Amino acid sequence: MTKKVLMLMLSLSLSFSVAAEGGKKAKTVTKENKKNMNIGKASQKKVDRLSDQTQAMLMKYRQTLTQIKNAKIYNEQLKKIIKSQTIEKVSIGKQIEELKETNEGIVPLMVSMIENMEKFVSFDVPFLPEERSKRVTDLNNLLSRADISTSEKFRQVLEAYQIENEYGRTIEAYRGVKKNGEKELTVDYLRIGRVAFIYQSLDGKETAVWDQETKKWEGLGNDYNKSIQSAIKMARKQLAPQLVKLPLAAVKDRI
Repeated sequence: MTKKVLMLMLSLSLSFSVAAEGGKKAKTVTKENKKNMNIGKASQKKVDRLSDQTQAMLMKYRQTLTQIKNAKIYNEQLKKIIKSQTIEKVSIGKQIEELKETNEGIVPLMVSMIENMEKFVSFDVPFLPEERSKRVTDLNNLLSRADISTSEKFRQVLEAYQIENEYGRTIEAYRGVKKNGEKELTVDYLRIGRVAFIYQSLDGKETAVWDQETKKWEGLGNDYNKSIQSAIKMARKQLAPQLVKLPLAAVKDRI
């Protein structure tokens, strides 16, 4: 009986010893597992971080490739622009040389044109004398200005010629002062193209027509007073156009 008890106790003691040893081993395994899990988590975080860095680097690489592609396209376009500018530069250089040659020819031409206009105005029917003389003076002053291009100068000279040309086919009435020695008389001037230049005093008592051959005013009778008054109103657009009697015969003979 005693042997059986001893054996049972020994068996229990061994069982407890094994169980205790097993418990210690289990605790050790659990700690190792936790440690391994922590290591695994840290490794996963590192892998994730490396993956994010790799994605960022890949994106940056693709952006760099796109920038390089765009830079190549821009450089090709820039080469075309530079080539075009080079051609344009050569063309402009030729134009400048041609412009110099043109200026050398056109400046004397403008001088001659203004001189001819000045002579023409001095010999022409003496309407608007101050205005027309000033126009010629302004053109002469224009030629000496360095801040105005040759093309603009030529344009203004042509414009002056155009104005003079228009005088020959227009009708005009304007008020002015006629000087006769020391006497001054306010009159209405009537210009019909270049074929008739007439004045009439404001009271209608004095009327005369310019004789281009004698360079003098010739007095007119009272027969023309009403018709000239009507013509002056028509020139000022104060009266509808109508037939009027005007002293054109002398001019006609001159032609």
